[in-house]
Amino acid sequence: MDWGMKNRMAKLIRPESARAVWLAMDHGYFLGPVSRLERPGETVRPLLPYADAIMLTRGVLRNCINAQNSPPIILRVSGGNSIVGEDLSREAITTSLKEAIRLNVSAVALSIYVGARYEHQTLLGLANLINEAQDFGIPVLAVTAVGKELGKRDARYLSLACRIAAELGAQMIKTYYCDDFEKVAGSCPVPLVIAGGPKLKTELDALELAYDALQKGAVGVDMGRNIWQSHNSLAMIQAIRHIVHQKASVEEARELFDSIKKK
Repeated sequence: MDWGMKNRMAKLIRPESARAVWLAMDHGYFLGPVSRLERPGETVRPLLPYADAIMLTRGVLRNCINAQNSPPIILRVSGGNSIVGEDLSREAITTSLKEAIRLNVSAVALSIYVGARYEHQTLLGLANLINEAQDFGIPVLAVTAVGKELGKRDARYLSLACRIAAELGAQMIKTYYCDDFEKVAGSCPVPLVIAGGPKLKTELDALELAYDALQKGAVGVDMGRNIWQSHNSLAMIQAIRHIVHQKASVEEARELFDSIKKK
């Protein structure tokens, strides 16, 4: 791994803790104006100081994020699908590496749909993106998407998807937490970050998800709805950060959440 790649990776996964708190806000590329992300810049502005990186599309980056005080950028470069379309897995690269370099991003992200109708297309897209990004020292984040089939989120399936992404050369992988997650992490040779997924019932559920994932081998989280859809999003991201970087327990994080919420 050359200097540029190492430098970008160090911005995303903090060397002092070897962990990461990323804020996902790329949902609109296939879901449209998600609740509380109708005005993404306003929603996430107070959260940015607590995020090690933000994951988003070029449109939202250009129009909603201040270039003078932004955290490192993970740029989603795949799309072409929608929640009302025929098949969510029909996704391809939509943003060039030239554009990513112009935007000074720290990584690019692309979804793969293992076992879906367009599996081959998305896996080749990942491989081609890695080939090109390697020339410029830009890390690639592979996202193990499951489309609308949430039942696929088991250790056997996620181990398969994560290992394939790593074999193709992805430097990092975003996946889901599941029972026996240690089997997923143990069979994947590159860092795994956990997706928050759909909004959970309570903030405590999200704190437990983050804690459990880290105990089982994840290096961090890339949460969206479970942070910015919280009515106490500023307290939520700090509580998540407390678990990730300070290795706090769920109870300690909950106490921090409550204290910030009261203020």
